Amino acid sequence: MGHSVAGESVLRRVRSFVRRQGRMTEGQRRMLELHWQRYGVDHHDGMLDLDQLFARQAPRILEIGFGMGGSLLQMARSHPQQDFLGIEVHRPGIASLLRGLEQEAITNVRVICDDAVTVLEHNIAPHSLSAVYLYFPDPWPKLRHHKRRIVQPAFVELVASRLQAGGVFHMATDWQHYASQAMSVLSASPSLFNRAGEQRFSERPGYRPLTKFEQRGRRLGHAVWDLIFERRSDRG
Repeated sequence: MGHSVAGESVLRRVRSFVRRQGRMTEGQRRMLELHWQRYGVDHHDGMLDLDQLFARQAPRILEIGFGMGGSLLQMARSHPQQDFLGIEVHRPGIASLLRGLEQEAITNVRVICDDAVTVLEHNIAPHSLSAVYLYFPDPWPKLRHHKRRIVQPAFVELVASRLQAGGVFHMATDWQHYASQAMSVLSASPSLFNRAGEQRFSERPGYRPLTKFEQRGRRLGHAVWDLIFERRSDRG
C-alpha cells in the first residue's frame, strides 16, 4: 500500500468531516426505510465482493462524499456501463440519492454510510477500482484546521493502492489554497502522475457534472480547480 501503520493510525484518528446530520424529514426517513435494502451496503470487516454486489463485472468508480447525490445520479445515468459506489455520512443526502435512484430505476449504484478512510482500508480490495472521485470536499479553510483536510499523503497512497493500473483519482475544489496543497501532495506521490502535466490543473472532463452551486459560481467569476492523477502501472 505504501503507507505505514503509523500513517494508518493517523488516518483513522483525524476526521475530515463532521456528521452534520441535520433534521431528517419524514419523507427522507421513509426513503431510507423503503430503499436502503436495495441500494445500501451494510458492510462489515472484510473486503466487499464488488462483482457479487453489482451482479456483474464492470469498471468500478467510488465517489467520496456525494452530498445530496445529484452528480452521482447524473454520472450513473450517463454511464450505465460503469458501476458506482458512493460514500456519504450525511443521511438526508443519502435519502435524496435513494429517491432519485428509485424514481429513475437506476441499478448501477450502491451506497455506504461511513467514513471513507475506514471503507477504503477495510472493505475495498487493492487494485479493484477504475476511479476515485472527490468533488468539493470540506476545505477546512481555517489554518488550524488544515490538518483535517482529507487529501494528505497517507490518504493519497491508500487511494492509489485501491486503483487499478491506469485508474484515476479526480479531485475538484473551489478553494485555491486547497487546490494548491492537493497539487503538492498528489505530485509527491510515487504511485500517481498528473495527467495534465507537472503542476498543471486539468480542464473539467465531460463526465464530471456541473453542480448548481458551481454554475452559480462560474457566473460570478469563481474558479474551480480539477486535479486528475493516474495510477502508475509499475507500482506494486
